[in-house]
Amino acid sequence: MNCRSVCLPVLLLLVVLVPFRSPAPLIYRPGEGWTYESVGGESGKWMRPRAKEQLEVAQEAFDKKDYDLSLKAARRVMHVWPLSDFAPQAQYLVGRSYEAKGQDEKAFKEYQTVLEKQPKIAGYQDILQRQYIIADKFLAGKWFRLWGVIPYPSKDKTAEMYEKIVRNGPYSDIAPEAQMKIGATREKQLEYPLAAKAYETAADRYHDRPKVAAEALFREGLAYHKQAQTAEYDQNTAAQAIATFTDFATLYPDDSRVPETQKRIAALKTEQARGNFEVAKFYEHYKKFNAALIYYNEVLVLDPNAPVAAPARERIAALKKRLDKPAK
Repeated sequence: MNCRSVCLPVLLLLVVLVPFRSPAPLIYRPGEGWTYESVGGESGKWMRPRAKEQLEVAQEAFDKKDYDLSLKAARRVMHVWPLSDFAPQAQYLVGRSYEAKGQDEKAFKEYQTVLEKQPKIAGYQDILQRQYIIADKFLAGKWFRLWGVIPYPSKDKTAEMYEKIVRNGPYSDIAPEAQMKIGATREKQLEYPLAAKAYETAADRYHDRPKVAAEALFREGLAYHKQAQTAEYDQNTAAQAIATFTDFATLYPDDSRVPETQKRIAALKTEQARGNFEVAKFYEHYKKFNAALIYYNEVLVLDPNAPVAAPARERIAALKKRLDKPAK
């Protein structure tokens, strides 16, 4: 066996056993993931032996708008000292850094984790407010990103954001507005029944806040009205709209929108009358004269001044004469 064949394995063994750090700019640390370190001995200067000092590095970097450094320094607090008193503040700072970098979806998730783990954290209301601002961006048209890369819109995910805000603090200052935004998001989807339900929840839960409750009840009526306009003979939805607008006018008689609701109620009743007239014609066509009479009469009950009221009266008279005529 020659010297070369012996020395080569020994040299390889020494290389494996002797620890060294690669000068590559991407560094992986267990529990912290991959981070970028500049070449030339700069790596590690941001690391500290205690959680408090590490958090100070993160905060100082954030204040200097070095958000990449603030992210990795704050993450190190979370991973190395997860049970320390500084971990919640570090996670909050991660959220702030993502938000500053325009990565709002990630920021929202970090804020959510903080609130779920530390419901008594100082600045709770501020975090809720930041979540609300982020959700508003997506309601206004910002797109989510699949795997952080592929953009896509999602009103469902936007509504979920507002729902989380409400769950985080159902009686917080921001919760009523968030609940109302759930309804607004569903309206943008043209999901009017879901919108009406969201507004109904707001009106019920915040009934002790007249301004919020009145707005919620009015919008609930509008949502039902819009739904009634999309369904050809949806008498139930029209009836729900009428009932909601009636409640609004009764509970808030001094509201400036009461005259508008009364006009909408009248229009809805006229539409209901038209629908009943069409149903009556259907029954008459198939010689179900008693059923036809019921629906023609309903036309006059709903709106005696509707355009179809006069024809309904004529058909009632004709059908009664026919039904009263003795059979041969």
